[in-house]
Amino acid sequence: MHFFFAKKEENNQDLIERIILEKYNQYYRLAYGYVHNEADACDIVQNGAYKALKGSHTLKQPEYAESWVYRIMLNECFRYVKQPRFLSYEAMQEENGIDPGYTEDRYENVDLQKAIDALPAQDKAIVILKFFEDKKLEEIADILEENVNTVTSRLYRSMKKLRNILTVESEENVYHFHTGREEQYDL
Repeated sequence: MHFFFAKKEENNQDLIERIILEKYNQYYRLAYGYVHNEADACDIVQNGAYKALKGSHTLKQPEYAESWVYRIMLNECFRYVKQPRFLSYEAMQEENGIDPGYTEDRYENVDLQKAIDALPAQDKAIVILKFFEDKKLEEIADILEENVNTVTSRLYRSMKKLRNILTVESEENVYHFHTGREEQYDL
């Protein structure tokens, strides 16, 4: 009987390893969506992979292994975001590969990113999984261990919040543009 458990643990570990290798880019995009930094996103995925492989023996239903690993990656994202960060401005620039004192204007749909970042962590996860990872509502419910109806209502509520945030920001930008009050921009 002991051999059976060792065999199951080995199979789970192989399964988890295969899933991590196949879905690495998705996990990276998920993490990057939370931290907006390549090195931190890689750290999150590595920590999540380590925890998934280390805990593979606790996986009871291999058919849910993919959702199980996604949940671990999401929890790593949540854990990382909650950690306090103490970096100087120069350290942040160096960490991002920018020379201190050099400024660069890069537009990467900043308004949308700020709006998504303003959502609570669980709502943000639903939006990212649905629209950036193309997950179905049932898959998201499995990953978050929630009811599909709950995920659906939170998704619609989040979309309404995003729409309101983006509408208010766009109206403020139009107001500033038409009044010529550029000094009111917070840059």
